[in-house]
Order: sequence, then C-alpha cells, then structure tokens
Amino acid sequence: MFSKDSIIGVIGSGAMGSGIAQVAAMAGHKVVLYDNNSAALEKAQASLKQTLAKLQEKGKVASADEVMGRFRFASELTAFADCGLIIEAIIENLDVKKKLFDIVEQAVSETCVLASNTSSLSITSIAAACKKPERVMGLHFFNPAPLMALVEVIPAVQSDAALIDDAMKLMKEWGKVPVLAKDTPGFIVNRVARPFYSEAIRIYEEGIADMATIDWAMTELGGFRMGPFTLMDYIGHDVNYVVTETVFQSFFYDPRYKPSFSQKRLLEAGWLGRKTGRGFYNYAEGMTMPEATKDTTLGNVIVERVVAMLINEAVEALHLRVASAKDLDLAMTKGVNYPKGLLAWADEWGAEKCLAILDGLYNDYHEDRYRASVLLRKKALAKDTLL
Repeated sequence: MFSKDSIIGVIGSGAMGSGIAQVAAMAGHKVVLYDNNSAALEKAQASLKQTLAKLQEKGKVASADEVMGRFRFASELTAFADCGLIIEAIIENLDVKKKLFDIVEQAVSETCVLASNTSSLSITSIAAACKKPERVMGLHFFNPAPLMALVEVIPAVQSDAALIDDAMKLMKEWGKVPVLAKDTPGFIVNRVARPFYSEAIRIYEEGIADMATIDWAMTELGGFRMGPFTLMDYIGHDVNYVVTETVFQSFFYDPRYKPSFSQKRLLEAGWLGRKTGRGFYNYAEGMTMPEATKDTTLGNVIVERVVAMLINEAVEALHLRVASAKDLDLAMTKGVNYPKGLLAWADEWGAEKCLAILDGLYNDYHEDRYRASVLLRKKALAKDTLL
C-alpha cells in the first residue's frame, strides 16, 4: 500500500497529468512523470517550472527549485519500478487504458497501486485487464487539478477495501476533498451534471430561449459561475460531448442522458469551443458576444427546469446508493462549483415543488427523460427532506 512517503508515478504529461503531478510534488512526494512523447514531456517540464516559480513569487511555495527537484521526467516505464502509486491520465478510451494497465503492471512492484483518472469509464473493466485487479482503483481529479479540491475515489468491484481507505486518507493529506463514489457511469459529477448541459440545449433547440439568455438566467438568477453554453465551450466539445455520449451508452441508452445533435454537429465541424475559436459562440477577434434577453420571468422558468432536472439526477444517485447524501452535495459544490448542493437545494425548494416541475414536463412531453426518481416522489408525498 502507499503512504505519504511513497513515490508517485503519473502517466500522461498533458494538463491533467501535469496538474496531478504538481499536487503530489507540492505535498512532498517524489514524482515520476511519464510520457512516451518526448516533446510533450519537455513542454510539461518547462510549464511546471514556470508555474512553480510564479507560486514562489506569490509565497505559496517556499522553494520552486526544491519542488522541481522531486520530479523525474521519464519516457520509459521502467522508471516506475519504485513507485507506490501510479495515476493514469491519458485519453478517455477504455481499450487504450486497458492495454496500458496491462503493460504498466509488468513494470511496477507487486505492491504498487494502479489508479485511473478516468471521468466516466468503468474502473472494474480497467481492473479486469490486470493480473492483480485488487490493486486497481479510480482517482478522478478535476481540471485544473492544483486548484480544484474534489477527488472522486472509486473502488472497482475487485478493489481491496483497505486500498480505498488509504486513498481517502492520502487525498486529505494532499489537501483535497475526497468523496467515495460507486463505479457507475460518470461516477458522481459527470452523471449528476448531465442535465445542466442537455436540458439547456433542449430549451435552446425548442426556441424557448437563445443561448445567451439561457446562460444569463443560469448565472444571474441561478447563481452558477458559468452558463451551460459558455461552460461547454470552455470544456471543449471533444471532451464534454464525448462524456455525454459515453454516459448515454453506458446507461443502456437511458433517454435521461441522451446527447444532442446540436452539440454533435459542433464536434463534427471541429468547432470545439474556445480552443478552436468557435463553438456555440464565436470567439474570433472582433466578434462580440450576443446579448441576452433579460426577462426575469422567462429566466426563472429556465432555472427551475434545469435545476429540477439536476436535483432529480442527484436524488436518483442517492436512491441507487452511488454516494452518500453528504458526498453527493460535496461533489457538486467542490467539483463543479455549483452554488449549493443539489440535495440541499431540493430541501430548500421542497420535494413537492421539484416533483411538480418534473411531472409537468413529463405530462407535456411524455418522454422518459422527465421521469421523477421514486425517492423524490416518496419524499414529496411524505413532505420529508433529503438531508
């Protein structure tokens, strides 16, 4: 098992991998950052050096050189021989991850723990690729890893229970807020957050409101830091759409997680959002952002519809024991900066109001995507709270 003295290995030197490596090094660990792309590795090294120097200037790091001295940058898996914990942060593709874990297991010690930073794929399936699946688990950090507090800790079906306890403890030592999530598609955040995007797109596609108005309503009236269209463009449609599609497929095509053609077409066009200069919005130089229709009555309808869908998803996750009530609310406030936990929000509104909104939508559409969680219905009928 690993401890605060273990050498940490990170696979993948992109933004997420480098960020996780930085967190581990700043917590005092020796870190091996691996990438088979030497140019990417050199870029990561230069970026880490620059970041740590800035942190030193701000007084957040005593010595940037001391932290950099804990790093080893490697392009050979043999560098992992003495690691106690390896965290994989590569492309979100199950077959690629399974092949990698099979290879990595041959390069590490018998006691080394293997973790995946996947945001939505099956940890159990990844573990099945290993000869010792009991040492495999999920550690899902959020981007940017040095700034975002949440870490989803996900045991595979095969994971050693003691391993999970150690992981929760280690994440707290790293200054993170760990939550325990069942190995179901999307875990907590990427499951519960789907309606924030999908229902906003649905409202737009039906012509109820334009994108700017929906974004305005969710930020100014709903209290969210970013509107759904701005956030999707920020995340990138190559990431956000793929997660939606993966969750949809993994839930046996449950219509609650159905992707949209509007977002798929952006992906097909290569309009991935801010990083390509075009997404739902046009970020080209000289372009101005569209004006919102600041109609409070319309805005409140938008907020109630989207938030009710989010609440329903959180309640269903609680009903199916994906996570505890406490961890569900922690995940959404610490992982995606929601203005309040969704179960707390449900209690504030009252389960009866949430149910009425959902039943109203179901009666209008007769689509299963609007079916209310049985737990929400029970709480509404009993006039009971969720927390």
